[in-house]
Amino acid sequence: MIVSRRNTLLCASVLGMGALSSVAHAATESTHTSSHVRHKTVTHGPVRSAATPATTAPVSVARPVAAPQFSAPVAVNRSHAVRSIDSGTQESVVVTGSALSTSNNSNANPVQIVTSKQIEQTGATTLGDYLQRLPSVGSSGTTNSQTNGTSGVSCIDLRNLGQKRVLVLIDGKRAAMDGSSSCFDMNTINVHQVASVEILKDGGSELYGADAVSGVINIKLKHNLDDANITVRGGITDRGDGQTGMISGYKGWNFDHGKGNVTISGSYMTQSGIRQNSRDWANPVVSGLIAPGGSPTYGSSIPTAGRFITDSADNVPNGDGTFHNFSKADRYNYGNDQSLTNSLQDATLSFDAHYDVNRHFTPYGNFLYSHRNSNTEMAPIPVSGSIYPSTMPVAITIPGSAPYNTLGEDATMYKRLGEWGNRVNQTATDTYTAKVGAEGEITHGWKYDLSYTYGWNQVMAQTSGVGNYSKLLDTYGLTAVEPGNPDSALAYNPSVCNASAGCVLSSPFNKLSPQAAEYSNYTSHDHYYYQLRDLNLRINNNHVVHMPWKNGGDLGIALGMEHRGEQLAYHPDAMVQAGNTLTNSASYTGGGFNVTEGYLEGKATLLHNAFLAKDLTIDGQGRYSSYNTFGSTKNWKASINWAPVQDIRFRATLGTSYRQPNVYELYGGQSLGYASATDPCDSGQVGTYGGLTPIVAANCAKQGINSNNFVSASSSQVPTLFGGNSKLKPETGRTYTFGTTVTPRWIPGLSASVEYWHYTLKNMISYLSSQYIMNQCYTGANTSYCNDITRVGSTNQLNSVTALYGNIGGLKTSGIDFDLDYRIRVTAHDVLTVSNNFQQLVSYLEQNEAGGKWYNYAGRIFYNNGTGNPRVRDYATVGWQHGPFGVTYMMSYMGGMRWNDTESDVTRSASGRTKTPGIFSHDVTVTYRWKKWNFQGGVNNILDKKPPFVSGGTDNSAAALYGNLYQGRYVFLQAGVNF
Repeated sequence: MIVSRRNTLLCASVLGMGALSSVAHAATESTHTSSHVRHKTVTHGPVRSAATPATTAPVSVARPVAAPQFSAPVAVNRSHAVRSIDSGTQESVVVTGSALSTSNNSNANPVQIVTSKQIEQTGATTLGDYLQRLPSVGSSGTTNSQTNGTSGVSCIDLRNLGQKRVLVLIDGKRAAMDGSSSCFDMNTINVHQVASVEILKDGGSELYGADAVSGVINIKLKHNLDDANITVRGGITDRGDGQTGMISGYKGWNFDHGKGNVTISGSYMTQSGIRQNSRDWANPVVSGLIAPGGSPTYGSSIPTAGRFITDSADNVPNGDGTFHNFSKADRYNYGNDQSLTNSLQDATLSFDAHYDVNRHFTPYGNFLYSHRNSNTEMAPIPVSGSIYPSTMPVAITIPGSAPYNTLGEDATMYKRLGEWGNRVNQTATDTYTAKVGAEGEITHGWKYDLSYTYGWNQVMAQTSGVGNYSKLLDTYGLTAVEPGNPDSALAYNPSVCNASAGCVLSSPFNKLSPQAAEYSNYTSHDHYYYQLRDLNLRINNNHVVHMPWKNGGDLGIALGMEHRGEQLAYHPDAMVQAGNTLTNSASYTGGGFNVTEGYLEGKATLLHNAFLAKDLTIDGQGRYSSYNTFGSTKNWKASINWAPVQDIRFRATLGTSYRQPNVYELYGGQSLGYASATDPCDSGQVGTYGGLTPIVAANCAKQGINSNNFVSASSSQVPTLFGGNSKLKPETGRTYTFGTTVTPRWIPGLSASVEYWHYTLKNMISYLSSQYIMNQCYTGANTSYCNDITRVGSTNQLNSVTALYGNIGGLKTSGIDFDLDYRIRVTAHDVLTVSNNFQQLVSYLEQNEAGGKWYNYAGRIFYNNGTGNPRVRDYATVGWQHGPFGVTYMMSYMGGMRWNDTESDVTRSASGRTKTPGIFSHDVTVTYRWKKWNFQGGVNNILDKKPPFVSGGTDNSAAALYGNLYQGRYVFLQAGVNF
């Protein structure tokens, strides 16, 4: 009877749409909590009183009750959870998406809640690695398996709307972002410090402000601890690489009879990168599509020996003074020299304190600090000349009169400088967020939370092996005939080297000597800064008045204000900014904004325990924002939650969203990047256009390019100029959801839900893909785009494609979420739990131009940039708990996708590969609890499933989609002790 009573009360206390299995796990086992541990739920004042009536909210995975939104969340431990159930008292719950406590599932917002146990059982060393498993997390973010230009950050995307359109909070409030990527870096969070993660999946601008377009991710950390813990974890792949190690710990102290608490925690994590040549599926790299009748092209067209193109031939030195004509055999396999995954080291430190002076005043303070180092390698830099806005020569054309030019005619050089070594990108990042505030009761149930947050981030990045263009020309004895003119010819003048200390006169047709390489090499240094200031006042009362009719409920009101300022600056290396190196050009970026906002929420329980209205609740939210950059805006959301009977509930939401352009989008200086794309005029690519091939070939011929034999030096990466646009307008959007939750009394422990969601964005801020721009030009669809493409006059090689930010059009996407959770006690000592999260994408339509054609991207993967929109995604877990022993099986599935080039599906390829298949992966974790010790071990990707082939030109797959498979089979062990 006791067990039955506990189960019944447990069902009543969890979030209505959620996984009862996870609550059961929390009540029987916790990685950081043994039966002797007391993680107190003492609050920052009466706001967290355990005597408050029970409240719940609809979520896709239910978890132990959490602390109110207005105060720092706490970890709910096993002993306290059982004590609440046995005593018949339950805690109020404030779930992301509302500023008020919920009551009887009266929150209609679709919220998914993940516990620390779920995160840790996967063996994930970073929070971002875990979140990539969830079906709602898209591929337009940044993962630790993406190495080119990501600076080692991990940023989350929801619903494939982009990482710029999701707002990440810590304990319900904003935190410092990463300055290099203008998003919140999940790598800065200690996974062992996370109590839970709440994911609001229907916007949130009306409550939390800008950026909350696709949703909100609220990371709730563990607080108010009065014991200590040390946990150690290690892992390695079955190939002996990808080593990970982590040690974390915390210590908490209560003082003054529990009125105050101080908790400190820290961690150190290291994760070694994986070399691309250690995975046969990733090396050698296939470059671009394969035209019908053609054969695969591997690697880069710029070899370390160099290519010297004259009017009569495409010459490659043999090393003995002779030459041969360039062929596929000369292509350079860069997969041998680059990283497949990032190397990371991350140290974190946190401090949390509060003191309950009285029920009206509880001061508190929180401090989070992270220091992250990341490291990745790329192949030696290819050298072909400068790119705008540099005024250095755009092409390195060796004069025929130069004494070392035995070709006897002018020759344009394309050469990979292996003598400078691999390009090694090293990034050091410091991030801290400090928050001070006070909370308590004003009077008659009105509560307040006043806080000030200061966040700061600094990124220092250096890249070795980028070369000094001026010194390289000196080394070759070359000087511009017209200095300052990028189209200038070069003349041979050895005196420029003889006059420079350390310069060693060399021939471009031979390798540089060590002394010459040292003289001409260069290491760039870039600095990024981000700063946040946020003053936040929140006031709420869950029981303002009671409805004056029979079976009426309470009216709750929340209101508040926020004044926020954000500044960001990017200081590129002075040599890079001047265009004197051979790496990506860059320009200074700096700017900021401030906004003053006010919000109001009202929640009314119209009927409670009435006929055909077990519960009927409506909620309205509104936010007014006044920006110093774009003026004012208003956003709102309305929702309804109706349970005709106890076993089923219907809910719906309708709201608006708003996002102002960020600093990079508004003020970003023009900088060079290498976009994943292929030159339509390349002899190996022109045939992939099917019926449009003759048109493409003709348009190439108009520019003097013979696509029958032209070989692009860009391979699968096109030099693209990106930059801000001060004329941008804010994005606006609308989101609606409706669904149902079923918790049948006749099947105890079962919870199932179905949710339909739909997003619409207008004035979408983005830039057009380089492939789209080139396709529009060369297929003749819109020849105005040809103005954005520049080529080197002497060789017709691509110099750059210009793709600046703009309000390019709109986006519409919709889908269905299905979540099922079931817990059954098989015997007195055995509990079986099943949980499943499923997403079906119904539509994904996007405009590449305002008012232009809508493109259907549902079920498509952009093979040339590695992002995609699978129609089906699923994540399922099955757990068995037998006393102190437990085992959990986890399965992830991603549906197959057709290859698309942002305009049309790929239908013709000699390899026969025009789509990726559906992919399953499987993981198993085993846990054991002994006294104060908790042990855990697991195997990820048990079957060693390899990622599917994608012709992206980088690593033969798509890291944003399949990065969880890049390691291969991975084994980990963890041990923790409480004391």
